[in-house]
Amino acid sequence: MANKDSPIIIRVYKKKAKAAGHHGGAWKVAYADFVTAMMAFFMVMWLISMQPDVKDAVQGYFNNPIGFKTAYSAGDNPIFEGSPAAATLSFLATARRRGERERFEETAERIREEINASPDLDAFSSDVSVVVDGDGLRIELMETQGSTFFQSGSSAPRPVFTQAMQIVSEELIRLTHPIVIEGHTDATPLERGDYSNWELSTDRAHAARRLLESFEIRKTRFIQVRGYSDRRLRHPRDPFDPSNRRVSILLPFSSDVPIGVDTGGP
Repeated sequence: MANKDSPIIIRVYKKKAKAAGHHGGAWKVAYADFVTAMMAFFMVMWLISMQPDVKDAVQGYFNNPIGFKTAYSAGDNPIFEGSPAAATLSFLATARRRGERERFEETAERIREEINASPDLDAFSSDVSVVVDGDGLRIELMETQGSTFFQSGSSAPRPVFTQAMQIVSEELIRLTHPIVIEGHTDATPLERGDYSNWELSTDRAHAARRLLESFEIRKTRFIQVRGYSDRRLRHPRDPFDPSNRRVSILLPFSSDVPIGVDTGGP
């Protein structure tokens, strides 16, 4: 038992503050943001370097973002949908498509002007259709009652078809897009033994391909040569209309081209 006369000792314990962890976890968030930003940056640089049309479209967006957005409703604008990475890819795809469409429109206008300016093709200007549709740039040379591009029932081209192909090639050589050529006939049966409209439409498509190649369009740009006979009529209600006989040259949008197809320079 303690002595009543012993002094009372009071001990005061101070609570030691714990040292904070080394920088906490904030650095992880900052590092993740940095990596994401760098990934997006290099992805943008890589995709833009693949196609000059994208560069023009992206520049157009930043010059006039309001005008770019007017083509989309608030819920459909690809810039604001999904994750940042998905939005970036969607925006680039849309920008690339828009850039290609603008370039196709410029090419189409030049072809129309050159066809109209050619003295030898002036009478055929209405027989050459150059449009940009949902598939890409489409150039069609159609026959009429008074004008033909091929010898009757043959794949031998007339001089006017050769001249038209030369004008077309001068514009297509500026582009890098792959090329699809289609041949079409009307419903008039071709009575020549085993040689039918199937062979005729295919041979005329190949005649167009050979002419374009002779005008220095690179062979590797041709990805399909099709003969449709009378199965894809321009005027289905009038299967015997002469304009159903035509050759169609299609440059598809890059996003519609299968992976692995050579789309290098001309």
